[in-house]
Amino acid sequence: MKIRIALPEDAAAVAAIYAPIVAHTGISFETDPPDAAEMRARIDKTARAGLPWLVADDEDGAVRGYAYASRHRERAAYQWSVDVTVYVADGRRGQGVGRALYGRLLPLLTELGYCQAFAGIALPNAASVGLHEAVGFMPLGVYRNVGFKLGQWRDVGWWQRELRATDAGPQPPRAFAPA
Repeated sequence: MKIRIALPEDAAAVAAIYAPIVAHTGISFETDPPDAAEMRARIDKTARAGLPWLVADDEDGAVRGYAYASRHRERAAYQWSVDVTVYVADGRRGQGVGRALYGRLLPLLTELGYCQAFAGIALPNAASVGLHEAVGFMPLGVYRNVGFKLGQWRDVGWWQRELRATDAGPQPPRAFAPA
């Protein structure tokens, strides 16, 4: 498996991974699957924000998962914190794809100067909870009945991982620039 920076031409594969999750599960709170053009715009927006978006290619070069970071909140004092997201293609879950993506994304965020990473997980989702806890995230709490999808109210649990020690007067994180 190869972990690499997402390219605009990966948008269709990313959309194909995400579409069944949106359409058939409560894992995503979106209700309409975004198409390739929308996913291309999201990849571009993440890059313009100076944050990484990664994909995992299998041995045949097919995209089997993706992970990215986004701003945790808009206020300036939150600039050292990011939200992280990972999705893996159906049929490839439980095979180390998510762990490999986080194995590259989390150290990269640390190098950029971020201190905390947060992950929101729609519950129940034992596989995602297991992945996040396996890579060092700790549970924080639950937003109860925060979203309504597929005919029922959904909870979202929040997990946190410290990326680096916090200190007084940290330098602002650097923007991600693909090599």
